[in-house]
This record gives sequence, C-alpha cells and structure tokens, in this order.
Amino acid sequence: MRIWFVCKAKYQKEDDEGHLKNTTETYLLDAVSYTEAEAIMYEKLSERVRGEFVITSLTKSRITDVFLYEDADFWHKCKITYFVTDADSGKEKKVTNLMIVTAHDVKDAYDRIHQSLNNMLVTFRVPEVVETSIVEVFAYGQDNEEEEEVPAGFKPVSEVEED
Repeated sequence: MRIWFVCKAKYQKEDDEGHLKNTTETYLLDAVSYTEAEAIMYEKLSERVRGEFVITSLTKSRITDVFLYEDADFWHKCKITYFVTDADSGKEKKVTNLMIVTAHDVKDAYDRIHQSLNNMLVTFRVPEVVETSIVEVFAYGQDNEEEEEVPAGFKPVSEVEED
C-alpha cells in the first residue's frame, strides 16, 4: 500500500538580486515506507538543487488523492465528507478524506474538486479548501493502470513528465 508523505527540505537559493538565502520548501510524494520516501526525495532534490540540502521533516499525510490541472501551480488541500451505511449495523458513518488539487485560487479549487469527483456514487460535501505550501508532487508511476475518463485540462500526477 502506497502512502502519501509530506517532506520539507531546506537549502540555499539564489534570489533575483543574486544573494543566497535559506529557503524551506514542501513536497508531497507517495512511497511504501519512510525509507523509500527519503530515498526518493534525495534523488529528486539532487536533480533540482545546486549545492547542499537537508530534509528537515518527513511525515505521513492523510491525503488520499491528488488531482493535477496543468494550467495552475498552486496546490489546495480539500476536505471531502460523505456518509456511508455500515453493512453490519445499518448505521450511517461519516467519512472524511483529504485530497489536493491544483488551482488558481480557493474558489477554483472548490470547483475543480467537484469536477474531479463528479463520478462519485455518494453525495459529498467540501467543507474546507486551503491553499498549501506544497511546491511539487512526486507520484509513483502507474503506467499499467487503465485510462479513465477525466475532465478537460486534467492530467493525473502519475502521467506528468518531469523536467
């Protein structure tokens, strides 16, 4: 089972005036363990960062799904709630999932999460949408999965070409 991890990395970055300044960036990646997540981050960061860097934090995330729209760069965390009926007891149970989506602003993220989840069989609510500090998402390649019908402009994270 793959797990989404949030990773924070600190390094020196050159600003517009040519001065070096310390910066911390947040990344999201999926892996099967902390060890794999750390290895992936060291590999990805060594390709992107000139000089030294340090991973300051690596934590499991409660994010269940990621939706990338190529026309936006800002990641928004969306809280999704819905009710399911327990088969044994017959009682309704509230389910909460966290998902992220790229969008220009909070309203756009709200609209896009609805568009991305329009095929859900249960009625859901989106009680919270928050812009995150995530800079980039690294998803495990899933080349063997069948293609699903997706909204216009949407591209699954696993199919995004990396620079």
